Amino acid sequence: MKNRIAIIIIMLLLGTIGLCLIVKSGDISDDDRENIKENVSFYHNTLATPPIPQSVQFCGENVPIQTYWVREGLEKELIIHCYQHSRTIQTFKRSGRFFPEIEKILKEEGVPEDLKYVCVAESNLENVVSPAKASGYWQFMESTGKNYGLEINTTVDERYHIEKSTRAACKYFKDLYKKFGSWTLAAAAYNMGENGLQRVLTEQEENNYWKLLLNTETSRYVSRIISYKLMFEQPELYGVQFTKTDYYKPVPYKEISVDSNIASLVTFAKDQKILYRELKELNPWLRGKSLPQKGTPYIIRIPLKSEFQYVELY
Repeated sequence: MKNRIAIIIIMLLLGTIGLCLIVKSGDISDDDRENIKENVSFYHNTLATPPIPQSVQFCGENVPIQTYWVREGLEKELIIHCYQHSRTIQTFKRSGRFFPEIEKILKEEGVPEDLKYVCVAESNLENVVSPAKASGYWQFMESTGKNYGLEINTTVDERYHIEKSTRAACKYFKDLYKKFGSWTLAAAAYNMGENGLQRVLTEQEENNYWKLLLNTETSRYVSRIISYKLMFEQPELYGVQFTKTDYYKPVPYKEISVDSNIASLVTFAKDQKILYRELKELNPWLRGKSLPQKGTPYIIRIPLKSEFQYVELY
């Protein structure tokens, strides 16, 4: 019995000593504390619900923000984007490089500028591949891309061509708008497929996106797009503190027409006095190491000089 009591006393003493050591190790001098404050004075991570405007529109169409599930859905996407810092920051930075060209094309094609946020929601302005094999900035499936005039094969994949894929997306959206009568439903069809959306509309006898019971992805889709719209239109309201030089700038380039086979893109790049890397970065639609000619000339972008310095762009 005495041995048991002694063991208990020893354990209590050891625990007390350990606690004292932990507290001691956590002590910070006043000078150290002031230094920490100075070093992180620019950073404020406040946990709060992002603000939602009293009225919201998407492509000129009113969003029923007072309906509780609509408001909560938009709030959910805003929370994700406001606190998913690394991805959101990179998306904002890339917008400086790609939005000017995307906006120009949307205007030329006669579709609402808000559709640029579809590209953001789809790919965060990157050439990515989804698990379902949708590819490029606008995440076209191969069959849909080909239906809208994109060349897709082992050497060329125009889903990765910022201009051509954006024009194809505009044409697709115009067809969807013509079929469903609203840009909101067109966006839903872009996500889940027009046949899938039509089936849901028929089954539920409803033609309002916000009143439909949809799969999880599509039910969040338009709210995700709108959340990006709100953040890009009022960045300061959502804590985005960027200066002009924080946004990536477009790389100045010229275009050349190629109407003959290119046996080696490495050699072609050297002939243009640029790096192979630079050729591929400005022309990500070139998927192979050569470019066979198939009749119609290819337009290739060439940087105005090789190895632009950061200060030259900014």
